[in-house]
Amino acid sequence: MPHTKLNLLSTLAASFWFLIVALSVSIVAPTATAQNETTASQDAISTYTAAMTAHAGLFTFYHDANTGKFYLEVPVDAPEFIFQTSLPWGLGSNDIGLDRGQLGATRLANFHIEGDKVLLVEQNTKFRASSPNAAERASIQEAFADSVIAGFTVAAKNDTAVLIDYTPFLLSDVHGVSASLERTKQGSFKVATDRSVVYPERSRSFPENTELEAKVTFTGKGTGAYLRSVAPDPDAITLHLHHSFIALPDDGYQPRAFHPQSGFWSHAFEDYSAPLGQSTTVQYIPRHRFSADEPIIYYLDPGVPEPVRTALLDGGRWWADAFAAAGFPNGFQVKILPADADPMDVRYNVIQWVHRSTRGWSYGASVIDPRTGEILKGHVTLGSLRVRQDMKIAQGLIAPYAESLNEAEQQQRMAAVEAMALARIRQLSAHEIGHTLGIAHNFAASGDDRASVMDYPHPLVSIDTDNNGLTLAAAYKEGIGLWDKRVIAYGYGNEPLDAVIEQNRALGLSYISDRDARPAGGAHPDAHLWDNGSDAVTELERILGVRQTALENFGLANLAPNEPISRLQDIFVPMYLLHRYQTEAAVKMLGGVHYDYGIHDGTAKPLRAVNGSQQQRALRQLLRTIDADTLAVNPTIQAWLQPLAYGEPSNREHFQGATGLIPDAHAMATSSATFSLDLLLHPERLGRLQQQHAHDDTIPAVADVLNGIAATTLAPAQQAQATALEQQLALTSLTAIVHSFQAATSNALLQAQLQAFLLEQQEAWQDAAPSATQAFVMSAFESWFTRGQWPLAKARPLPPGSPI
Repeated sequence: MPHTKLNLLSTLAASFWFLIVALSVSIVAPTATAQNETTASQDAISTYTAAMTAHAGLFTFYHDANTGKFYLEVPVDAPEFIFQTSLPWGLGSNDIGLDRGQLGATRLANFHIEGDKVLLVEQNTKFRASSPNAAERASIQEAFADSVIAGFTVAAKNDTAVLIDYTPFLLSDVHGVSASLERTKQGSFKVATDRSVVYPERSRSFPENTELEAKVTFTGKGTGAYLRSVAPDPDAITLHLHHSFIALPDDGYQPRAFHPQSGFWSHAFEDYSAPLGQSTTVQYIPRHRFSADEPIIYYLDPGVPEPVRTALLDGGRWWADAFAAAGFPNGFQVKILPADADPMDVRYNVIQWVHRSTRGWSYGASVIDPRTGEILKGHVTLGSLRVRQDMKIAQGLIAPYAESLNEAEQQQRMAAVEAMALARIRQLSAHEIGHTLGIAHNFAASGDDRASVMDYPHPLVSIDTDNNGLTLAAAYKEGIGLWDKRVIAYGYGNEPLDAVIEQNRALGLSYISDRDARPAGGAHPDAHLWDNGSDAVTELERILGVRQTALENFGLANLAPNEPISRLQDIFVPMYLLHRYQTEAAVKMLGGVHYDYGIHDGTAKPLRAVNGSQQQRALRQLLRTIDADTLAVNPTIQAWLQPLAYGEPSNREHFQGATGLIPDAHAMATSSATFSLDLLLHPERLGRLQQQHAHDDTIPAVADVLNGIAATTLAPAQQAQATALEQQLALTSLTAIVHSFQAATSNALLQAQLQAFLLEQQEAWQDAAPSATQAFVMSAFESWFTRGQWPLAKARPLPPGSPI
């Protein structure tokens, strides 16, 4: 038995040893095979791209010249990055809004690789958790969706990276071109890939950024007038789309807190890990990373012609004074963009001179790190036709071609015209750069002696009593403003932030921005666009005098020799409407309310209504803007407002009327009056007057506004000797009041007051002098009170005003 056991054990041992050897052999063989496969796979991307041109950088990409494709190499462990889209070549239409150099969305993104699929993921940066608890951070991430904006199939791979064909996404409508065309009713379009190609000339890769570009054609049915006016073939438009991959900045940037009185925009997100009792909203100011050793540099488009180029450089360099005041004498510079630089390259802050078929807005945009608010690239867009509109305004103001002037005097006046336009361009350059520094509008600055370039300035024109004309000597203020220096001190200086705000208050500087200044029913008495002066009513009275002088001197003296007489209309319109912006400013005194962006720190002030005497003054001046004497067009001027000469295209810069090709002086008056009436009768404004008058009877009541309109426009039209214009203005006023009634649906008391006034007017018109107008008004009242229908539409809107 012992031997039997031994033999059995020996046999088992031998069998076990054989099994181990066999297993060893089976394990070793596959390992060797795997090593061979790895070696092969490491060469797969190199093999696949051997015939392509490589561009190494943040993301290495390959250009296959044979197929016209771009391939992107995505590391397996690729970190997050910023994905920015833009439009290097635009459409040229201000109304459609697809401008050259326009920035698209800025996204925090990453590539997600799974098997043979690669996803481009836009992360949700609106909701976060800054907690050190990983599970808490994950709970927020899982609660709010990310967005996969593109998907790719792996073309080749190795152990460290995968290769994807990026071309289809580069040729897609990531900028939303089709949506813009559809939104502006220009037609339905989609990308035509057979008419689209990559654009190697502007595709490069650098250590911190990779730039890819494509020439993309959109096809459809171009039905819109805007599109037809700019595209050679409105059914096929070719633009350039640009993709930027930007490395995330290091952790050296320190976000700076937003303060409502700082003058900066707010970069905000929700932090759900905030302690109970604290707001979940986190607000930073957007700003550039800055140190005294590395100035912020902006580069001007080399395509800007002189003398505009020098003006833009000069205006942009005003910001150097603001940085110097903050203790950084070399903190800001403006240079010409190098010839080999790409304006869309994130490494350059740029000022682009952008052409459109019509005048339009300029703007300052930025590439901003969504996590921190750090501005990585400032990108200014300046519309090239703005300066030409300014020259028309100046030309209308000082009549440089008067026959009474000798040649030298005419040249002197034309030099003043150009000087005013260039002064405006300097201010515009500074304004838009300010936005790309993170700074918001300050629409109260004009009342503080034009303390900021971040306001919208109207030319300050004065009556030249010595020469019976006007002077443009101080039309625009030169240099950076006091408010701008204080804003830079807050955003970029080393002074404690609380101290900056305290000093601003001590200096008496005001700050009110867009949401309070832009609405037609706005209440803040100091928040205005395109105004001047510390008192809006006083300035309205003054500008009406300037307007009268300009119109008294208006005629062929405003038109250059050898130009078609019909072009005089282009110059006349801004003169006739010279008071339009100050009217918008003065009307905010009516029902106005003083307030600021108060903080609960012991300095906040309660709301208070504009005092009654100021409101009464405002009403008196505003009623002048609907008076027939103010709005009548001198017959001498009418004689020179001729139909468009043959070959002159029609445009929207002219008044629309009811007299065909002949300019309609009555339509000019009724359109201007309707503009003022809509402001006076705005339901929100009348609603505030209701409430304010109930507490202070020195403040005008709604009835005072209505009775003032009646005395100005309705009573004159009821007289036997009423002029045709007075009758037109009466119908215009009644129509505006009816429309105000229809708009005041949420205020029953206001509707009752308006209806009572219309009933009073019905009785008044019954006793009016017999005329065709009286008969029409009575018929209109009958229709209104029995069927709720008013037979007249509102007057046609004014020609475009902003921007100037």
